Amino acid sequence: MPARDIAILLLICVVWAGNFLTSAYSLREFPPFLFTGLRMALLAVILVPFLKPAAPGQWPRLVAIALVMGVLHFGFSFWGLQLAGNLASPAIVMQSYVPMAALLAWFALGERFGWRTAAGIGASFAGILVLGLDPLVLQAPASLVVMLAAAAFLAVGTVLMRGLVGQSLFSLQGWTAVLGVGPLLLIGFMFEPGARAAFDGASWIGWGGVAYSALLSSLLGHGLYYRLLLRHKVADVTPWLLLAPVMAVGLGIAFWGDRPGPRLYLGGALVLGGVLFVAMRARAKARPLPPAEDA
Repeated sequence: MPARDIAILLLICVVWAGNFLTSAYSLREFPPFLFTGLRMALLAVILVPFLKPAAPGQWPRLVAIALVMGVLHFGFSFWGLQLAGNLASPAIVMQSYVPMAALLAWFALGERFGWRTAAGIGASFAGILVLGLDPLVLQAPASLVVMLAAAAFLAVGTVLMRGLVGQSLFSLQGWTAVLGVGPLLLIGFMFEPGARAAFDGASWIGWGGVAYSALLSSLLGHGLYYRLLLRHKVADVTPWLLLAPVMAVGLGIAFWGDRPGPRLYLGGALVLGGVLFVAMRARAKARPLPPAEDA
């Protein structure tokens, strides 16, 4: 891979890692589903011109992807980030969607994998168990459950996307935003305490987090990622993206006050090592794995 494309990959990882930090600050002011709804509203306004109608027979799948990814995955991701109170565990746990997607594809699509991939999956899940015993995580154990649910929804969306045809990256992002913004804002304003007051009284930090998440993390990050896919296979790019959670851990230590313990480091190494192994096996088989861009 040329040095220019490696630099682009590093920029993507920096942008996605930064999304954990800026979103965490914004979530001090906005409740999570309202935050996600505002993010989707901004994306919807920008991406409406890129929308393409679904191919014949594809509308149910497109709607399902939009709701699973836009409402459930992102809503639970930001909820888990808010509950966690740290950046390290959400950034790492989210990567468990890769072994989850492999298991789901085996169960739902009949895709087979060998013992090496199975070992990578097992290492990832073992890492989550170890990570869950770290004192930083034990301060808010519910966040681990919510983040695992977010990763599971991402795995479901990943498998659903394998059967989707006729959609570009920005069209799919646009439909996810357009179809997801209504349910998210409804949940936010009806069920999240203080949503109206947060909307009326948020500072530039809160709104800045919304703008960063929509414009930089989604549009710039995924736009650059799509540009790389025009020149390289997905399976060649995916392993590099594991730098994003590592960078997010570093940002948490430097700017958020995270103090991960040895269990989190060991568990994180098992999770990311297992994910890397699964991704490398997918590369060997030329089976693409989409990335998890952010919280």
